Amino acid sequence: MADSPGHPSIIQGGMGVAVSDWRLARAVSETGQLGVVAGTALDIVLSRRLQLGDIGGNLKRAMDAFPIPEIAQRVWQRFFVPGGKAPQVRFKSQPLPSIRSDNAVEELAVLANFVEVYLAKEGHKGRVGINYLTKIQLPTLSSLFGALLAGVDYVLMGAGIPKTIPSVLDRLVAGEPVDLKIDVTGEQSNDEYRVRFDPVEFCRQRMPTLRRPKFLAIVSSSALATMLARRSSGHVDGFVVEGSTAGGHNAPPRGAMQLDDQGEPVYGERDLPDLAVFRSLERPFWLAGSYGSAERVVEALQAGAAGVQVGTAFAFCRESGLRSDIKRDVLEMVRQDAARVRTDPAVSPAGFPFKVLNLPGSMSEADCYKSRKPVCDLGFLRHAYSDSEGALGWRCPAENVESYLRKGGSQSDTVGRKCICNALLANIGLEQVQAGGRPELPLVTCGDDVAQITSFLPTPDAEGYSAQDVVAHLLPGVAATGRGTSP
Repeated sequence: MADSPGHPSIIQGGMGVAVSDWRLARAVSETGQLGVVAGTALDIVLSRRLQLGDIGGNLKRAMDAFPIPEIAQRVWQRFFVPGGKAPQVRFKSQPLPSIRSDNAVEELAVLANFVEVYLAKEGHKGRVGINYLTKIQLPTLSSLFGALLAGVDYVLMGAGIPKTIPSVLDRLVAGEPVDLKIDVTGEQSNDEYRVRFDPVEFCRQRMPTLRRPKFLAIVSSSALATMLARRSSGHVDGFVVEGSTAGGHNAPPRGAMQLDDQGEPVYGERDLPDLAVFRSLERPFWLAGSYGSAERVVEALQAGAAGVQVGTAFAFCRESGLRSDIKRDVLEMVRQDAARVRTDPAVSPAGFPFKVLNLPGSMSEADCYKSRKPVCDLGFLRHAYSDSEGALGWRCPAENVESYLRKGGSQSDTVGRKCICNALLANIGLEQVQAGGRPELPLVTCGDDVAQITSFLPTPDAEGYSAQDVVAHLLPGVAATGRGTSP
């Protein structure tokens, strides 16, 4: 469509595990654009932040605003460590996600999503979104409800086909019970495994008035967008069209997977989105994947997009959740023209190609990862499977290979896999201490345009840049097309 009144021109991508945390989202929202928090593993993030002592008291302030005080109190008492745990002490373990999680698991997920969105929205009138991976199904319902309780303005979902999520949002806002079918390998034809959530029951019959956020599906093809627009269970408000140069998980190439001489997937003309189809759907869409410049913003707007989604530029700004040493090292690598990004077809247990930055001392180096004992202690990217008797089980191709094979997995599935769950938490300074006192290593993902991040520096010798610097760098592209930016 030609224009999208009321929509932002710039969407800050929801990246990693708390790389796009509440501080980054709030900083972007304060500029009038859409700040987005990453919704993945927020229950683990909240519990570990509490165990580090809630530096600054931000978590306690948000938890005090939670509409069911007894739940916030239970979580506080369970995880808060005054002054923070010692570096060599392990974070408390939690039960792996399950189709029938107990009340404590559900309560933590709802509260964690509330806290992240509440803090992102605090102190300004800008809009805030939250990004989820469709592939991670078990915590989806409780996570969505927590974000709704905090007044989230947009929900974005990719890495799968979120066809049923629009109606889930409608029902949650109405206070109706919801369920979500779990994808199960080898599932018996007459069996359906579902996770359920009842908002009224959760709220102890004190259901607050909620507002339905706009829902944006993250897609890579016009065919998927058309299907979602026509066949989703509720209204899809728009699309983020993500290309293969974007960071994180990428859609695989269409057709049979082919690899180039470097072992990376080969993308071709068939993988380019048909923007004419997107325009015909008469819903706003944003282009993503190497759109972090004013020139690319102009290009997107002239193609009929409402704007762009930008991730990598924001990932390395001061306000992002990435560890400061990682940001410093990556900036220096870029200055030396040494930053290389590889699209790894096998590293992620999710089964999608995954962008990996060649950061020394991280899981990206084979020798570093070899010293890690295979253990699946977080389980977000496990796959559900059904055995010959119809019993439900869980396996991850990055877990101990013998264990994976005993569960019916294929040896070929394990080749090249790495523990993304633990690595992404290590990226933000919440790494677990494993056996022998060894901390988990990071694994940094970013888009191909990481080489351009020095363009956001206020001066060539600056040690870093802000989210506001990124927005200021992009907005001339909006102005050049005569578009206004939504307040």
